[in-house]
Amino acid sequence: MPAAATNTAIASNATNTITIVNATDSTTPLQYALEDSPIGSLLLVGDEQALHGLYMQDGRKPKQIDSRWQRSTSCFADVKAQLRKYFAGQRHAFELELAMAGTPFELRVWSALAEIPYGETCSYGQLARTLGQPSAARAVGLANGRNPISVVVPCHRVIGANGTLTGYGGGLERKRILLELEGAQAQLRI
Repeated sequence: MPAAATNTAIASNATNTITIVNATDSTTPLQYALEDSPIGSLLLVGDEQALHGLYMQDGRKPKQIDSRWQRSTSCFADVKAQLRKYFAGQRHAFELELAMAGTPFELRVWSALAEIPYGETCSYGQLARTLGQPSAARAVGLANGRNPISVVVPCHRVIGANGTLTGYGGGLERKRILLELEGAQAQLRI
C-alpha cells in the first residue's frame, strides 16, 4: 500500500467500481509485469494492494522500467485476467484498487474518466463541465494526458468537440482500436 493517501475518489457506475487514491512515494519497492494485448505490450506497475500504472510500451511514450522495481508473475493475476476479458469483449467493467499520484485536480479528472460508460465518449469540454469548470477543457486535456493507468481509467473515451480522435499517449490508432472494441466507432469522425 502507498505510504500515504491524501485524496480518495471512488468511481462507481454501471460499468466500473474503481477506488482511486493519491499515492505518495513509498519505501516499498513496486512490482511490474508485462502483458501482451491487441494494442501491444502493456507494462503493469503496482504492489499487492493496488495498480499504480498501466503503460502502452509500443505507444509514443513507453515507460522506462525502474531498476528498483521487482518483476512479478503473481502480483497482477487479477489485473491480467480482467484485461484479457476486456480485450476479448467479455468484460465491460474493471473492479480494481488503483493508486495514482497526481494533483487534486488530476484525481478529479481521472475519477470522472472512470465514470464514462463503456462504449460511450465525451469531449474535453463536456468533461470540464461535468467537473463544474466549463472553461477548463485544456486543463482537463493535460490531466487526461497524465493518466498513469490507461485502458482501466478510460482516457481513450475522450474525443474532440467535433467528434474527431484527438491526442492519445498510446497513439491515435490504439485509441481507435479501443473505441471500436467498445462499439463507440459509430460516434467517431475519423
